[in-house]
Amino acid sequence: MHRLQELVRLHRMGVGAREVARQLKMGPNTERQYRLALARAGLLAGPADELPDATTLKAAVLKHVPRKPSPQQQSSIEAWRPRIEQLLDAGLGPKAIVDRLRLDEAAFAGKLGAVKRMVARIRRERGPRAVDVAIPVETTPGDVAQVDFGFAGRRWDPGMGTQRKSWVFVMVLGHSRHMYAEVVFDQRVETWIAVHERAFVALGGVPRTLVPDNLKAAVIRAAFGVSDTVALNRSYRELARHYGFKVDPTPPYAPQKKGKVESGVKYVKRNGLGGRDGDTIESVNRELVRWVRDIAGQRVHGTTGKRPIEAFEAEERDALLPLPRARYEPVTWKQATVHRDSHVVFDRRMYSVPWRLMGRSVWVRATPSTVTIHADDERVATHRRRGTGLRSTDDAHLPPERAPLRHRTRAYWEDRADRLGDEVGSFVRDVFDSDDALSQLRQVQAIVTHLETFPAERARAACTRASFYGATTYQAIKNILRKALDLEPLPTTRASATWADAPRFARDPRDFGPAREMSDERH
Repeated sequence: MHRLQELVRLHRMGVGAREVARQLKMGPNTERQYRLALARAGLLAGPADELPDATTLKAAVLKHVPRKPSPQQQSSIEAWRPRIEQLLDAGLGPKAIVDRLRLDEAAFAGKLGAVKRMVARIRRERGPRAVDVAIPVETTPGDVAQVDFGFAGRRWDPGMGTQRKSWVFVMVLGHSRHMYAEVVFDQRVETWIAVHERAFVALGGVPRTLVPDNLKAAVIRAAFGVSDTVALNRSYRELARHYGFKVDPTPPYAPQKKGKVESGVKYVKRNGLGGRDGDTIESVNRELVRWVRDIAGQRVHGTTGKRPIEAFEAEERDALLPLPRARYEPVTWKQATVHRDSHVVFDRRMYSVPWRLMGRSVWVRATPSTVTIHADDERVATHRRRGTGLRSTDDAHLPPERAPLRHRTRAYWEDRADRLGDEVGSFVRDVFDSDDALSQLRQVQAIVTHLETFPAERARAACTRASFYGATTYQAIKNILRKALDLEPLPTTRASATWADAPRFARDPRDFGPAREMSDERH
C-alpha cells in the first residue's frame, strides 16, 4: 500500500504516468490499472501532502481491480478435503496422507503435489495454533539437564572381537550448555544407569531434574497428554531416589521439547565423533573427554553467548546437588513370566519361584549379588545372582511330591533310601542292578517317594519282604503296603513253587492222562 500512496503523491505533483511507473518499478499496464482504479474512487485529486491512508487505498483497489482468477478454479482433490483434514488432524503429513488414501480409498487418484498444496492451503486458512508456538524456557543453574542416546556408527569391540553398533550418550546442562558424552555398545538398563553415574561423577554433582526421551530404560509408559499416567522404569526410579533428582520425561513425538540435547547429540556426532568410525570404543571415549573440555566447552554458544565450560565453572557447578556419600548399588528391575518349570529367566539364567505362580507375571529385582522375585508387591523368592549352573532352584518352590524328580543321579536316590534304613538302601541298590541294559531310575524314584509316605518301620519291612521273594518293582512294593503284608512274619524258608501257585487258568498236567511214549510205527 505504501507504493500506492507514492503513486497518488506523484500524480498529484503532476509527474507523468511513464515516469511514475519507472520510479515505482511497475509495468506501464500495472501502473495504468491502479491509476484508473484510484481515479474512479476520486483519490488522485488533492494536495500532495495529504495522502489517503492505506485502508482507503486498499478498499478502492479491491473494488475497482477485481482479483484475476487462477487458471484452475478448483483443486483436483477438492472432494477429498474432509478426509484430508481428518488425517491432518490425526498428525499425518502430506506423504502419509497420500499413502493412507491410496490404501483405504480405491477411487483416490490424487498426486502428492496436489495434497501438499491442499495441506498448505488448509494450514494458511486455519492460521497458527497455540501449540505451534515455541515457548523459550530459561533454566536456572543446576536445575535441568537433558539426556539422550544417538546412533554413533560401528566400532571395534575387543571383548567380542568384532565390529558392533554403538550409541553416544549425551547429557547437556540446561543453563550453561556444558555436556558429558560417552560411547557405549547398547541401550540396556544397566548401561543407562552406569552412564548416568559416570556423568554425575564427571560433573561433580547432580542436576535437580533430568529430561530423558521415552526409551524403555527410562520410561515404561509414556504420557500422551496431561491426563495420562507416566510409568518410570523401576531401575531408573531407584537411581533417582538415591541421587535425589526428579525425572521429567519428554512427551512422545515432541523432540523440540528437549532441543538442547537433540542439538548436542548432532554436534557430538558431527564434530566430536567425525572421522572416528572404526576406532576402538576406549580411544573414542578418551578423545571425547578432551573434545568436551577443549572444543565444545570453549566455543561461544550461539544462544547463551558464553563459553559452556566457563559458565559451568562460574555459575552452575556449585548449584548442582552434591553426590551422595553412600555408593549406589546398581539395581535392575525386569518383568518376567513364570514358566511351566516354576522358573523365571533373567540375564540368561533361571531362578525358581513358588510353583503356584506358574503362568503369572512377576517382577525380578537384581543387584550384583542377589536376585529377588516379587509378586503382588510381596517378595516370594531370593537367590544368589551368580552360580555354577544354569538354574538356581529351591526345592521348596516345587510341588512336594514332585520336587525330588529333578534329581537324576544314582547316588542321590541311594542316599535318600539309606535315610529310611539299611534294608531300604540295600533293596534300592538291587533294583538299580536288576537290569544290565534298562535304566531303573524311574522305578527307584517311584519306590523311594512312595516309601517316604509311610513310617520307616513299614518301609523297611516292605523292602525286606520284597527282597525275600525277589520282587524288584514299584508295583510289588505298592501291593505289599496296600495289603499290609509287611506286617505279617516271613516264612522260615522260601516256599517252592506248586501248582497251587500256578496262573488262574493253567491246568494240571495229569488232566491230560498218562504220558505216552512216542513210537516209530506209522499209523
